[in-house]
Amino acid sequence: MSTAESPGRPAPARADGRASAGRERLGRAALAGFALATAADLGSLLAGWDPGHLVFKPLLMPLLVAYALTRGAPRLLVAALLFGWGGDLALLFDAEPAFLVGMGSFAVGHVCYLVLFGKRPANPLLAGGYALALLGTVGLMWTDLPADLRIPVAGYSLLLTAMALRSSALGLRAGLGGALFLLSDTLIATGVAEWPQLPRPDFWIMATYLAAQYLLATGVLAAGQAYRREVVRD
Repeated sequence: MSTAESPGRPAPARADGRASAGRERLGRAALAGFALATAADLGSLLAGWDPGHLVFKPLLMPLLVAYALTRGAPRLLVAALLFGWGGDLALLFDAEPAFLVGMGSFAVGHVCYLVLFGKRPANPLLAGGYALALLGTVGLMWTDLPADLRIPVAGYSLLLTAMALRSSALGLRAGLGGALFLLSDTLIATGVAEWPQLPRPDFWIMATYLAAQYLLATGVLAAGQAYRREVVRD
């Protein structure tokens, strides 16, 4: 009797099980790599070691993408993370054109998130809070921003705030991710406006940004898994 004809679980099922186990191991490895790269990048920023930041920052989003792919990530989530990666790379260069390119790349990522979140209703009180935060922050910073950056920063802030608000409709995890993304980019904007900064401002910007992307990605994945379970039950 051949192996394929032997009693027990059919060969295709065994192959599917091996593939699933392989994806699980790859996912755990990618997530561990993301955690290690995050620790190394943040440690480099705390230590003021710029070469470390230049090495580890470009690794972060690809590792998170790899993890998301092993969990069946939708294309829009992968696109949002990759456009975030593009923004990360652009902001490694300390020049205004690079800043605008990075902001544009992040903006496309926010559009991907917005489409991904769909038209689920948002909490009206939360919407009001985000609107006040947007108007207050942009209004206070307006005269302190370079004149040629005022309109781009205002437009980007509107898009970012919309993404943060819409993320809350996907659950607490994704909503917290959206809020942290807004906080991270607000810290960047206050630096551009030359407001007083926290010690090691780059550390706080990256810490909130990485937490935001992780929470958004895992929030989307969790919502997708919950939806698939409901479909199977129905």
